[in-house]
Amino acid sequence: QVHLVESGGGSVQAGGSLRLSCAASGYTYSMYCMGWFRQAPGKDREVGAAISAGGRNTYYTDSVKGRFTISRDNAKNTLYLQINSLKTEDTALYYCAADKPPYSDYVPLRDDQYDYWGQGTQVTDSS
Repeated sequence: QVHLVESGGGSVQAGGSLRLSCAASGYTYSMYCMGWFRQAPGKDREVGAAISAGGRNTYYTDSVKGRFTISRDNAKNTLYLQINSLKTEDTALYYCAADKPPYSDYVPLRDDQYDYWGQGTQVTDSS
């Protein structure tokens, strides 16, 4: 049974940093691409960042480029999202998601392409 468990969220002042983690179990983690999605109150869920199964390819939505870094440790079955220079508009519930890709460098960007989801961790600008 697949489990994705996010952690590391919290309340941070604008300009601050957080590192989110997503612990995966129940499947062959290294064969799945992973994504970090977020949903702010009253808004649709959007992809923030995504990474291919082997880690070679990454994607960032424009609003987080230069501030967020997605990474994965396939030996630890863990996905990370480093958030720097937090902005008010980053306030959202952050989810990690997993997808079995058609090839190893594939990076899906739509939420309907992902098969498995965590429960989310809240990130809030406390300013």
